[in-house]
Amino acid sequence: MALRDPDIRLMLLVRNDDDTAAFSELVERFQHRLVAVMHHLVGSADEAEDLAQEVFLRVYRTRKKYTPKAKFSTWLFTIANNLALNALRDRQRRPVLPLEVRDSGPLGPRPAEALAPNRDEPPTHNLQQQELADVIRRALDGLNERQRMAIVLNKFEDMNYADIADVMGLTTKAVKSLLSRARSKLREVLQGYIYMDGDPPPPADEDPGDGGADG
Repeated sequence: MALRDPDIRLMLLVRNDDDTAAFSELVERFQHRLVAVMHHLVGSADEAEDLAQEVFLRVYRTRKKYTPKAKFSTWLFTIANNLALNALRDRQRRPVLPLEVRDSGPLGPRPAEALAPNRDEPPTHNLQQQELADVIRRALDGLNERQRMAIVLNKFEDMNYADIADVMGLTTKAVKSLLSRARSKLREVLQGYIYMDGDPPPPADEDPGDGGADG
């Protein structure tokens, strides 16, 4: 397995303390991906950074027990999955305090109001990206924990059913069912913004802001 997976080779160097730069290389390879996945799961950039750091700390602390039984990325995201679920459950147990505007994200607590002044201006790429990111964020928030993890690993990490099953401790059949339900929910929320899984793209002439054809 180590011959097929260069990340496993690096982790074995870390386990055996054979190369002091091996761990730094692993962090460099996976940090951005790990933070991105955590951000999709927990919805907070700062918390995602903290959780990603905790994942790497756990990897290093348990390095002596490491045995390559799957791809390194599968093992790494299994740790990430467990930490993210713990963080979400801890959040549910804590009392919810109202957020001040400055603490509620780049668009504030009411993204639609923050974007409203720009509605009459020609659309820009950045504005469209912000709107789409907000819609996707709300769509992911509408999924339960397991559906969100499955869809994030599939769409953002390009993991197949078998790898997702390994990460989440499920059967491949259960993963297929999770993804099917998650895609159905996302399709409802994201209709008109993006298409997925074989759905045809919206017609180019459909414009919600267009009151009708001229003439």
